[in-house]
Amino acid sequence: MNSLQSPPEFLQAILEGFVDGILVLTHQRQVLYANITAHRLCHRLAGTSVEHVPSEIWQVCEALIESHDLNPEKLFVIESEVECEEMTLRVRVQWLTLDGIECPCLLVRLQDQNQAVQMLAIAEAQNWRLTQRETQVWILRRSGLSRKRIAANLYISEDTVKKHLGNIKAKRQSYLDEEEWRLNYNSHNPNELCSA
Repeated sequence: MNSLQSPPEFLQAILEGFVDGILVLTHQRQVLYANITAHRLCHRLAGTSVEHVPSEIWQVCEALIESHDLNPEKLFVIESEVECEEMTLRVRVQWLTLDGIECPCLLVRLQDQNQAVQMLAIAEAQNWRLTQRETQVWILRRSGLSRKRIAANLYISEDTVKKHLGNIKAKRQSYLDEEEWRLNYNSHNPNELCSA
């Protein structure tokens, strides 16, 4: 990877800690920086290293470059979804000005949508206090699987899946009711903290 200057250690640690892939590119497709997640996602998408930015990602970058050529005064963020067999990738591209680099760069964020859905489902499961099995069912349901496919994946019957989904719905509603009560309580008692 051609890199003008490595980011300071603390900044590098932050960039490497992102769940999203982060790429910094020149408008000539040269990679200035790529975090580990970007390397992994580019490899999954195109089977190549990040030094050869996959064409699906570069097409989104080109759209930003073209929009800048048409309207240089306006700052755009271009977003698109790229699908391959095993994942859906959200690609967001925007301009980035860096000290020491004459031309503006492209900041590219890559988000694995499947992973994002799983993380959301896990957060919901924690909030709703789901059991381990209910969490497994919920992650698969959030990923778009039917009851039949969930049953097959977890080696349980469809009736069991239906029962788990009913329990999840009840726990979700209980959580929402509790949150609504907290909001109402706090709005009527702004000087008191509610820790139900």
